Formats: sequence, C-alpha cells, structure tokens
Amino acid sequence: MTSTDSQATTEDSGPGGYAAARLRLLREETRPGPPRRAALARLTDDWLAALHAAASPPPGTALVAVGGYGRGELSPRSDLDLLLLHDGTASPAAVAALADRLWYPVWDLGLALDHSVRTPAEARATAAADLKAHLGLLDARPVAGDRALAADLRTAVLADWRDRAPARLPALHELCRERAERHGELPHLLEPDLKEARGGLRDATALRAVAASWLADAPRDGLDDARRALLDVRDALHLATGRATDRLALQEQDQVARALGLPDADALLRHVYEAARTLAYASDVTWREVHRVLRARSARTRLRGLLGGPRGGRNRPERTPLAEGVVEMDGEAVLARTARPERDPVLPLRAAAAAAQAGLPLSRHAVRRLAATARPLPVPWPAEAREQLVTLLGAGEPAVAVWEALEAEGLVTRLIPEWERVRCLPQRNPVHTWTVDRHLVETAVRASSLTRRVGRPDLLLAAALLHDIGKGAPGDHSHAGEEIARAVAARAGFDPADTAVIATLVRHHLLLVETATRRDLDDPATVASVARAVGGAATLELLHALTEADALATGPAAWSAWRASLVADLVARVAAALAGGAPPRPADPAAPGAREERLAVEALRTGEPVLALHTRAETAASGSGEGPLSAWEPVPAGGPVPAVEPVPAGGSPRAAGEPAARGTRSVAPGVDPEPVGVELLIALPDQPGVLPAAAGVLALHRLTVRSADLRAVDLPDALGATGSVLVLNWRVAAQYGSLPQPGRLRADLVRALDGSLDVAARLAERDAAHPGRRGVPAPPPRVTVAPAGAAVRATVLEVRAQDAPGLLHRIGRALEDAGVRVRSAHVSTLGANAVDAFYVTSGEGAPLPGEEAVSVARKLEETLRG
Repeated sequence: MTSTDSQATTEDSGPGGYAAARLRLLREETRPGPPRRAALARLTDDWLAALHAAASPPPGTALVAVGGYGRGELSPRSDLDLLLLHDGTASPAAVAALADRLWYPVWDLGLALDHSVRTPAEARATAAADLKAHLGLLDARPVAGDRALAADLRTAVLADWRDRAPARLPALHELCRERAERHGELPHLLEPDLKEARGGLRDATALRAVAASWLADAPRDGLDDARRALLDVRDALHLATGRATDRLALQEQDQVARALGLPDADALLRHVYEAARTLAYASDVTWREVHRVLRARSARTRLRGLLGGPRGGRNRPERTPLAEGVVEMDGEAVLARTARPERDPVLPLRAAAAAAQAGLPLSRHAVRRLAATARPLPVPWPAEAREQLVTLLGAGEPAVAVWEALEAEGLVTRLIPEWERVRCLPQRNPVHTWTVDRHLVETAVRASSLTRRVGRPDLLLAAALLHDIGKGAPGDHSHAGEEIARAVAARAGFDPADTAVIATLVRHHLLLVETATRRDLDDPATVASVARAVGGAATLELLHALTEADALATGPAAWSAWRASLVADLVARVAAALAGGAPPRPADPAAPGAREERLAVEALRTGEPVLALHTRAETAASGSGEGPLSAWEPVPAGGPVPAVEPVPAGGSPRAAGEPAARGTRSVAPGVDPEPVGVELLIALPDQPGVLPAAAGVLALHRLTVRSADLRAVDLPDALGATGSVLVLNWRVAAQYGSLPQPGRLRADLVRALDGSLDVAARLAERDAAHPGRRGVPAPPPRVTVAPAGAAVRATVLEVRAQDAPGLLHRIGRALEDAGVRVRSAHVSTLGANAVDAFYVTSGEGAPLPGEEAVSVARKLEETLRG
C-alpha cells in the first residue's frame, strides 16, 4: 500500500476515506494483478480494523476474513466474506452492536457482504453440516481483534477437515462435477464463467482444499500461473463492466484484452483457455489420486479385518500388461519397469493407444517421463508409430482424456508441430461447441464409430484429426489445411497415394454438406462438379463418413436426419456418376411423387392452395432420411381440417385419432427423437408472390422454418389436369405452444395471395409491439451469385444472414420486386444462421445475364441490411 493510502486510512476510517483510497488504488496502472489484489486486501484490512477498534469491541471477539478475502485475493468487485467470531463471554446485545458497527459501513459503500456471527463451536458445527462453509473457513485469516481466538479456530477447522477428508473429498468431487455439468468447460466456451466452469477458479479452490487434507496434492507445475491468469482476467472484467461478474461476455472481451495488453479477443480467449486447461488437467490428476488413496486405505482396512490385526502385510497393486512397455496399475496405464523411452521412440504413441483402447487414463508420471526422455520419431515415421496413432484415434471417447494428457506435457505438438496453430483456438461461430483443436479430436471420436462403413478407416481417422488444421493459417482453411495435411501425412509415413487422399478429404471436407443443402441435386452440373472434386468411389465413401463425423462433432445444430438424407442422396448420385452410369434421380419435376401429385391435381382442380401435414419421427444420429409417415389428408378449399396435436417434447405431432403408418420404425433405445416438428406441403397453381406469401403466413403463425424446398412441377395429360403447379415442402415447428390448424394456414395464405392480408404490415406491427431482445450484433447479411457452372438452367443466389422471424418473407418479396422467378429454393437454418440458395430465372425462364444477376444480388443484400 502506498503512503498516500496509509495516510488516508489513518486520517479517516469512515467510508469516505476508504472509498477514495480504494478508487485511487483501482485506477493505478503500475501494479495490476497480484500486487493490486494484495494491496486492496491490505487497504480493506486496515479500514475494517479501524472500524473494529472504533466500535470499542468487547473482549473475546475477532473479525475474520474467509474465502477469497481470507486468501488476500480481492478483485475490484469481489464480495467481502467476513466472520465476526466471539468466545461467548460478551452479551448478545454487545456482539450485535459490534456487528452493526462493522456491517453498516460496508453496506453504505455498496459493497457486497457475506457475513456471519458465530462462536468457534458454532463455526465448526456449521462447517460440519455445510461443505461450502467448511471450504471458506479453510482460508480463515484474522483481520482485527483477538488473533489467538481466530488462530485457534483455523487450527481446529483444518484438523476437522483432515479428520473428515475420506468423506469430505468425495462429496467435494461430486460438487465439482455437478458444477461442471451446469456451467460447461471453461477451456472451450465462447462466453466462459471464469469462476464456476470446469477449469475455473472454483476448481483452483478445490485443489487447495485437497492439498489441505494432506491426503493428496495437485500437480504444481503451472498451477499458480494459471490461477493468477484467471484472477487477472477477472480483475480486468470487473473494471471494464463496473460489476461483480465472472462471465466473460463477447461484448466485453476486446476491452478486457486491451486492459491486459493482449492484441485482441481471440488472444484473450486463448490466454484463458490455456490457464483453464492447466487447472482442468490438474483437477483430473488430483481427483484420480484422491480416489486411488481412498481405495488403498479401504483395501488395507478390509485386509486387516480379514487377518485379525494391523500386520496384514502390504497390499501390492497388480500390474497387468497392456502393450510392450505399458501396464495397468491402480486404474491407470503406467510404464512397465522394463520400459526404456530413451530407446523406444514409438513408446509415447503405444502407451497412449494402449490406455485409450483399455479405457484408462494415462498416468501423469508416465506422461512426464515420456515427455522428458523419449527420443523424437524418425521422419518418416515407422509403420508402428502410424498404426499406434490410428489405434489411439479409433478408441472413441477414451481417446479424449489421453490426448489431453499428451497435450498437457507438450507431446502432441512434438508429434505434430502444426498443432500449435490450432491449440486453444476459439471458434466464433456459435454453432461450434469446441475450440478448433478439441473439435478435431471430437471429430476423430465420431469417425471411430463410422469405420465399419469405409474400406480405409485409417485414412478416415487421419483426415478427421486434420480436417480443420488450416484454421490456424491465413486464407481459406480448407485450402491451407490441404497443404498442411499433406505435409503431416507424408511425415507420418503414409505413402503418396494415401497422402493425396487425406489431402483431398481435408480440402473438400465441406463439399458434400454444402452442395446437398445449397444446390439443386436434379441439376446434372451439381453431380458432375462433386464427382470431379472427389475423383473416385473410395474417396467419396471416406468423404461421406468424414462429413457426418465433422457435423456431429460440431454441435447439435449442425446435423439432423434431414441433412443426412440430403447428403446420402447426393452421395448416391455421385457414386453412380463415378461408376459410369446415370445418377439415380427421384421423381422428375415433370412426374411428381404420389403425395405431391395428389395435392397438385387438387390445386389445379380448385384453383386454390391445398395444404397437407406430414409427420416424421427422426433421430439426429440416424444417417437415413427415411422415416415413419403418419396418416394425413390434404386440406382443399372448404374441406375438412384434421386436428393436429401440439408437438410433444422430443417428438412430432400427428393427426389426432390416426395411427402411425405401416412401416413405422421404432427409435433406437437411448436415442432421443429429434424435435423436428412437421412437414408441411403446399401446392397451388403457379403464380407470382407465392414464396413471400407462404413464408409470411408461416411467420405470422409463429412457425419456425427449419428447412424449405420449392419447385415447379408440370402435370402430365394422363392425370386429366394440365398446367404448372408450385409445390412447397416446408419443415416447420411451433416456436411455442401448439401448431396452428391447417385450415387457418390455408385461409391466411389465400388472403395473402389475393392481397386482403398485408403480411408485411402485420409482421411489422408485431415486431413493434414485441421487439426482440438485443444481443451481440450479428454479422451483416451477404448475398452472392454462385460461380458459373453451379447450375445450367438457372442462376443461383446464395444468402447468408442471421435467422429471424419473417426473413424468408423479406427475401421472397425482394426477389419478386426484382422481377425474377424463383424456379426452386433450398433453405436451411444452422444455429442462428440462415443458409439459403435460390435458383432464379428471368420471366422467360432463362438464367439471368451476369450483370443482372449481380444487380439482383446487391439489391437483395441491401434489403436485408435495411
């Protein structure tokens, strides 16, 4: 504390003097971090001690700091955790008066205060009943008054903690696990909670408590630095927001980064992630050691009981061989006594593969020894090293913890130096659950379950691990990743042909899903372009599996049975083209399917829209687009309206009173059905304004569009009705509540088409009455013209925008105003992002000239920006 601070405290122990000195301290830029936290704690100590002295405290009382304040770690907006301790000799009135003289000045300053008044016996009883209270008392520190009384309490509390450690520590571990489930993993969150998430400051406190038990200790390397880094970030966050918050929100990250001298928000998150990974790994290692010690104690106790006395001999842990130089002991994979890492460069990968395949953690001592003594692998790698890497990646979920152990000691970047580019690299797209490096490992985990579908699982797993490796390099990550993957694969010993396949998979890992969801699969140019890119059936097979693994590892919004069916359809067409035959095609637009034909005939007969609801139970994990159909009837003009039940949690509605259709498949046990809502088919005679009218009506009825497909079909003369009919296939779900009646949808659609319902005005009125909550500003929308060759019968406009109610209505209106005809549309929603493709033509049905297409795209983008 500076002399000015000391003088201020001495001259004025009231709130004003402390507040001024506190403000000066927090504004100082010369000593951030631990010095400022310690100085703030000392300043607060001096102020509270002066308050205590001015209150003429009765004998046998002490003011004790606990929790973070007890550790001397006061952030700018931290709570003051205080215990007024008394020995019971003073009267209750005197103790209460002393408490008032202490607490009210704190409240007058607006500081958060967590306070209690107890005798030592009461404090110990509270600690015995409340684990969190016991944790806070472990850091008890006297601030003022009877220091011997406070010291005696701390000694007793620590003794109680050590005595009860066998029961307390498992409960503490469970508390940590529950907190991690609620708040997520700090090393991967875009808006992390620095305190509560796994790898956060609460875990650091838990590790201190474990060490205080004398039962086990946490790894010390880097632990203090990691904890200090998170505290520094929290200090900067408190100063930036002026609030006692631990959540590092997106809008605060740039300011916090500047305060810490970091270049940008991404650098800040990588800084946080590095610290959190250190704490998370230390926690995993420590809790394993705690449970190992407790198991050993329990085993010794049982053995003494069986042998009738304390001298039962030593219970030696068994050592079970797992691989050359690797054994299992005490629930971990450890190095064998005969292992010689300095002579065996493949041992790190062999030990990792053996541990993952056995579902065991890799001992920290083994990893540290491997990191310190193992020789580098020769280049190219020997065949065994390559096979062990593939074995590790193919182990599934257990590979994650083993990979993290290797990464914690620097072995991953030693094996793959390019990994450093993506390590702890955040992904700003909210669809992504993980950082780039963890996403790569998760993709390999997902790919491990698909290896039976491919002829070369080794190439699939290698490509899964490397598919986003280019995100750490400038430019398009697929292009950059192709070259990086080529270099890594060659160094790992893959032959030139296999290296080329891995590079191709990395280059085109987004090709199938982007094409399937954004292109017209009936267009021969679409299939031909994909066939040229993949080059062969074996590569196509691998790319199909990689696409699914990548999407499943991205997050729940990135994959569904609908997307899986589109990708599977595209793969089948491309496979047929590569085999030299004609691609299999669904019913040609000139020959619609049975359901569409039925609706189209009815639409031509009545001259008005016809609607039908169609439910489909899907599972996100399914790779098939097939699903059970419920009984369903079209809703023509004046026709009956089948009742539709509300969407149940995790399922889809079906017509009331109707059984599921024959052929219904049951959902696999343990797999929750995806809540995809219902499929809505609309058929009506071809006319202008259909897309904006239909999309607007759905928005008015608060239906969320998950996907949409529009196309024009021509009915053959044999059906007794000729003419062009527009068929719109929507996948919709109610934002909340139950689905609207189909009859109401149809009536509003008729009104929207004849102009008696002003959809735009109704949507604007609703938005004005119930404005949406403002969040982080979304990136601006972007509309582009797909390159020449994307289609031969139309111009493709690609729209990327933030999803919002009425977005598709606005797009449709803008295209109508531009005088173009939407021949087909492919709409999908990925998280909060709309990813749409519109195949448009001129009024005569021809593709738009280049300049006109660019002009339409620019006007549409301006409309969406407005």
